[in-house]
Amino acid sequence: MISDSLLAAVCDVALQAGQVILEIYDQAYEVIEKADGSPVTVADHRAHDLISAQLAPLLPGTPVLSEESSEITYQQRADWSRFWLVDPLDGTKEFIRRNGEFTVNIGLIENGFPILGVVHTPVRRTTHFALTGGGAWRQVEDAAAEMITVRPYQDGVVRMVASRSHSGAEVDRFRNSLRAQSGQEVETVSMGSALKVCLVAEGVADVYPRLGPTSEWDTGASHCILNEAGGCLMDCAGNELQYNKPSVLNPWFLAVGDTSYDWINVCPELKDRQ
Repeated sequence: MISDSLLAAVCDVALQAGQVILEIYDQAYEVIEKADGSPVTVADHRAHDLISAQLAPLLPGTPVLSEESSEITYQQRADWSRFWLVDPLDGTKEFIRRNGEFTVNIGLIENGFPILGVVHTPVRRTTHFALTGGGAWRQVEDAAAEMITVRPYQDGVVRMVASRSHSGAEVDRFRNSLRAQSGQEVETVSMGSALKVCLVAEGVADVYPRLGPTSEWDTGASHCILNEAGGCLMDCAGNELQYNKPSVLNPWFLAVGDTSYDWINVCPELKDRQ
């Protein structure tokens, strides 16, 4: 049963993982380079172990696909109709830089789409969470949770959020197209990890163009939160992102708040990247 009590339990798991990460945050630790060149630390592994163990009794028999268990092949997971999708430490580069912009991401995927999502930011003691049909929420420390929604966009200044560690020429092109279309400057905020999608979900930003590589565990949890806040996570052809594909890599995508605005045709050449 997917319920509010399950969502609360997953939030608690994310908070526990965040505490494990913070215990390592200010210590000396080894940074290992994975095969794809991305960094990993003991914090990633310890958070993965805790999350995997804590999720097991919540929905018995439900498998876990995590960034730290990415060796699972498509043949092994092709028949998964429901599974946990986890990034135990999203934003390892931000963790290493000690700027606080890293998160714990736990999503539940059913038939290719997210139905539950929790994004916890340990340093900020903030948790974003959502359950299909239950709205999107943000809780800071022990304060009461507040519902969040995207903001409407009417031609004018666009608030765009961009990756702190992964931007580039295509994002600049998208920003320039937004500027030309609106006739005004584009306010840009740089941020790390799944916090970028959460900023769109809570109405701080209008759009987040991710025009570069990401993996499914980077987006599954925040995708659910954005959906429930009234936004959408879509590829550059306007299709909603799906999960448990043969490749765990996502296509380029846009996280958008106001879905009535034609964000795709801001930069039509992006469609060629599908």
